[in-house]
Amino acid sequence: MSTVSENGQGFFGRIMRSASYKKYILPGLISQSVVIAGGYGTGRELVEYFANYGSLGGILGMVLVTTTLWSLVFALSYEFARTFKVYDYRSFFKELLGPGWVLYEACYIVLLLIVLGVVGATSGSIFMQSFGMPPLAGAGLFLAGVATLTFFGSYVIEVVMSWWSYLLYAVFFIFLLVGISQVGGEISANLAAGDIKEGWLLGGFKYAFYNLGTFPAILFALNYIESRKEAVISGIMTSIITILPGVFLYLVIIGFYPGILDVEVPVYTILGQIAPWLLPIFMVVLFGTMIETGAGFIHAVNERINSWLVDRNGKGLTRANRGALGGFMALIGLGVASFGLIGLIARGYGTISWGFFILHGVALFTIGVYKIWKKNASTQA
Repeated sequence: MSTVSENGQGFFGRIMRSASYKKYILPGLISQSVVIAGGYGTGRELVEYFANYGSLGGILGMVLVTTTLWSLVFALSYEFARTFKVYDYRSFFKELLGPGWVLYEACYIVLLLIVLGVVGATSGSIFMQSFGMPPLAGAGLFLAGVATLTFFGSYVIEVVMSWWSYLLYAVFFIFLLVGISQVGGEISANLAAGDIKEGWLLGGFKYAFYNLGTFPAILFALNYIESRKEAVISGIMTSIITILPGVFLYLVIIGFYPGILDVEVPVYTILGQIAPWLLPIFMVVLFGTMIETGAGFIHAVNERINSWLVDRNGKGLTRANRGALGGFMALIGLGVASFGLIGLIARGYGTISWGFFILHGVALFTIGVYKIWKKNASTQA
């Protein structure tokens, strides 16, 4: 038995250490880990940006708009990072925007606070509603988890996000199967009704670009990509890996449409009705993902600060510095949580998406394309 176990661990270990895994799968798993808590973990985000535009309108926004935009932007972003060897957001956006990179940083910090507020509010809610414990207990564990992951840095974050993503995928797939078994008729009927409301295109657009604020959390893992073909394939894979659990969840949400539209935490309400036994498992997995999301965002800030310190003094952040900064930023985010989950998602995310559209999307497909072309032309000359 020991030999089988060791061989199994060795097999999966070899997969995770393989070049193909690191190039094509790892960026997507990191993206999905960071997006989920602020992007669809509670279900509220999917209601706000997709279900509000009709049962079928939401599918169109999610599949045609968000997934396509993510594929294009991730692919070109990965190629830009590969071309200029920039693997933290300070270096990436200084190369892309010049002095204007500080505008991106301002948007990123605002998004960081909003996301930490969302995951902080949700963490407290999970412990209170699922386990009858005070919200402060969830907040304390959230702080400790974020500080621990940021303390250990890139390698541990890669490993934790990879393995937790597998667990999360399994739980979301079970959630989908249970949903189909319980409300499959309602899902089919609501989709067949073809309800499409005006604004689905804009909803998918906003969702795509506010979640592109998670891109800095992926940058540290892109140094494995060695060619343009690898960058494009990896970008498309990142989009698919990131959106798929959201599609699973959205389909179940549609089984409760339109009554679910005004519910603050749709996932909790749905599971309470169709699978109370799955609720604590889902909430534990979601809570772990909250920690991953917070750690991913903060790790990007740590990498940015580390890059600045190395340029200035030749010495970067220590582990203790990283952990302390992680805990401090998470604590600030918990303060932001007092503004309420629905307000943060509806107004905060919707507004900040325009900043990322201009400073990342528009800049990348104009300035970025030109700089990549110019760099390649000078190399071939």
